[in-house]
Amino acid sequence: MAEMRVCLKSFMPGIYLHIPFCKQACHYCDFHFSTNARIKGELLQAMAGEILLQKDYLLGETVETVYFGGGTPSLLDAPELNFLLQTIIQTHTVSPDAEITLEANPDDLTPTKLRELRVIGVNRLSIGIQSFDEPILRYLNRSHSSETAIQCVGMAREAGFGNFSLDLIYAIPGLTEDAWKRNIEQTLRLNPPHISAYTLTIEEKTVFGNWLAKGKLKPVDETSAAEQLEILMEVLSSGGYRQYEISNFAFPGFESRHNSSYWKGKKYLGIGPSAHSYNQRSRQHNIANNHLYVQSLKEKKIPSETDVLSRSDLINEYILTSLRTDEGCDLAVLKGQFNYDLLTLFGKYLRELENHYLVSLQNGHLTLTHDGRLLADRISSDLFLIGQ
Repeated sequence: MAEMRVCLKSFMPGIYLHIPFCKQACHYCDFHFSTNARIKGELLQAMAGEILLQKDYLLGETVETVYFGGGTPSLLDAPELNFLLQTIIQTHTVSPDAEITLEANPDDLTPTKLRELRVIGVNRLSIGIQSFDEPILRYLNRSHSSETAIQCVGMAREAGFGNFSLDLIYAIPGLTEDAWKRNIEQTLRLNPPHISAYTLTIEEKTVFGNWLAKGKLKPVDETSAAEQLEILMEVLSSGGYRQYEISNFAFPGFESRHNSSYWKGKKYLGIGPSAHSYNQRSRQHNIANNHLYVQSLKEKKIPSETDVLSRSDLINEYILTSLRTDEGCDLAVLKGQFNYDLLTLFGKYLRELENHYLVSLQNGHLTLTHDGRLLADRISSDLFLIGQ
């Protein structure tokens, strides 16, 4: 499938499939997963059943992206992935140049499997490397080594994957500034077209959350985390990467079309236990329990709850997500769709932010500057509508 620069504003809906299986539990992860795959076959059948039941959720609109996430979807073999993909193709109109992404752990990728993935139509990989530092990998409880991560990138290229992303994590306790720089340098030597880098957050129901409660772990402070992000931004910018979203960097033409649709407020359908769906009016979320999910789908029922979004929900989500992108917040959208005039309501505050070089207001768009991106969540929340 062609790899070319696309206009983010033209994005159509996407489909996300949550594969809830992992070899082992990473110490930081609070996504829904199980290390017990005994019901894998039943669960995949249930997911196919949900695809059929949800065939009208996107109102017949053309699907432009399909994203296998998790969990660890690379634990599935190519026929299993193809079974789900073909079910989507049979029930939805899928664009001929759709972006089809598979999240993968380095140790799951072999030359044979990579070739098989290409054959069934996967044309983009999101490889969860997280770190090239061996002690950090062990601390995170990752199942691969640095050497395996480096080798898998070469194998992916040899198999024909020109479009792939490498995932990194920073602000990890014990990760020094020098070690973080070495991670970035190693990443650049691999010359990936896309890089995602996320700050470590300590979630309550994780190993790290348990260690924090017991005083066995001290989180990295906000200042140090911001410094590591700033190092990343400066190095990748000088390397030719565009920071098109705060955590995402790409060479021109290799931006993630699927994730960009989230940030632009496009519709998406989520399939699988714990998956979320959004149709620009409400948000639907499936039960995060594999057995109950399977049982419900056997009865041809989708085990989900729906939250109707209020005006303030829609406004605040648009502000939060759009300000994370380099295109910024379109003030005309806020005013035209939601009757929310930021300039009238927050003119003084926005001028103060401009004077401190934290935001830029040009051509009707509010964007965060280099320094403003380090304070993105705080600035966004200051602009929220409360309680309507």
